[in-house]
Amino acid sequence: MRRAIAILGSTGSIGRQGLEIARELGLTVSALTCRRNIALLAEQILEFCPEVVSVGDSLAAEQLREILSAKFNLKPSDQPEILTGKSGLETVAALPEIDLVLAAVVGFAGLSPVLAALEAGKDIALANKETLVAGGEIVMGLAHHNQAKILPVDSEHSAIWQCLSAAPDRKFKRIFLTASGGPFRTSNKEELTKVTPAQALRHPTWEMGAKITIDSATMMNKGLEIIEACHLFSCTPDQIEVVVHPQSIVHSMVELNDGSVVAQLGFPDMRLPIRLALTWPDRPTADYYRPYDPCAEGANHLVLESPNEELFPALELARSAFVAGGLAPCVLNAANEAAVALFLQEKIAFPEIWRIVAEALTQVPTVTNIDFVTLEWAHNDTIARIMQRHP
Repeated sequence: MRRAIAILGSTGSIGRQGLEIARELGLTVSALTCRRNIALLAEQILEFCPEVVSVGDSLAAEQLREILSAKFNLKPSDQPEILTGKSGLETVAALPEIDLVLAAVVGFAGLSPVLAALEAGKDIALANKETLVAGGEIVMGLAHHNQAKILPVDSEHSAIWQCLSAAPDRKFKRIFLTASGGPFRTSNKEELTKVTPAQALRHPTWEMGAKITIDSATMMNKGLEIIEACHLFSCTPDQIEVVVHPQSIVHSMVELNDGSVVAQLGFPDMRLPIRLALTWPDRPTADYYRPYDPCAEGANHLVLESPNEELFPALELARSAFVAGGLAPCVLNAANEAAVALFLQEKIAFPEIWRIVAEALTQVPTVTNIDFVTLEWAHNDTIARIMQRHP
C-alpha cells in the first residue's frame, strides 16, 4: 500500500500504535510531531526517516538536534527539518506530500492542525475528539467544502461508521454508544469523594493517556463522544443512547430504519480502528490481534446496562452544551481540561470536575460569528478563570 502519512502526536499511545501499523504495512511516514517526549521522537526519526518534524518549542528543538547528533551520529544534513509550536503543527498537517493525517494531539491543541490539514484538502484519521467537540461546525463545514474525509479512530465511532456501511444513505434511527463505565461504575457518591488520581488512572479495560483515562472515569469521555457522534453522523443527542458495557467487546451498535440492529464486536485492541482509518477503503489482512471468540470467558456473558446519570452527570452536561450550541461545547471542553488538570494535581476532589464544568456552562459568552480565533479565546479564557480560582 502506497500512502504517505503524518502523525500528529507520534509519542502518545495512538501515535505509537499508528507507527506500529505504518511499519507493518510499509506506509511512508513523511512527518511526525510531539510536544516534549524528545527522546522517543528521536528514536522514531531514526527508524521512519520523516522529512519534517515539529516539537513544542525551540528548547525542545535544540534537545532533539543534540540527541540526533550525539546519540545517533546523524549529521545536520541527514536530520529532518525541525519546526516548533502551533505553526509547526499546522505546517506539518498541510504538507503537500501528505495523503492522510493521523490527528492524535491531545486536547484543544489538536484543533488548529486539523483545520490546516482540511484547508489543504487532506483526509483526517481523527483520534482527537476535542477537535469536533470544540469546533465541530467549522471542522465539518471545511471537510465538506474541500471534499476531505474524516475517518474516526475512536473505537466507538469507528464501530458506528462500520455499522452504517449497512445503511443506505447512512440513514438510521438510533445509535447505541457503548461505554466501559470506567473504574467507578459501581461506586456511590461518598466513595467518589475519596477517589485519588492513582485510582482514577487505573482503567479496567483500555490503556490510554492520563487525560482520556480520567475522562473515562468521570464519563465525560462519553459525553464528548456524544457531541463527536452528532457531528460525524449528522444526528442529535436524542438519537444517541449511552449503554454501559464493561467488557468493551461491543464497540457500539446502530438501529437502522427497518428496525435491524447492527453491532461491531471484538476484543479491545486500538490497533484495529487505527488500522482501518489508515487503510480505508481497504482492509488488509492482519494476524497480530486476538481473534474474537464468542465463547471465551468474558465474552460469553456480555453485560449491557443503563448509565447512572445521577452519579455521573457528565452525559447530561455534554447533551445540554451541544443543544445550547455557540461556544457552549468549546467551554465544556475547556472547563473539563482545566478540571482534570486540577484533579491530577490533587487540588480538587473527583466530583469537583463535574461541578466546575457545570458552573462554566452557566457563563458561556454569547457571540454571533464563531471562528477559530473566537474558539481559542473562549478556550483560553475559560481555563484561565478556573485556574485563577484554584491556584
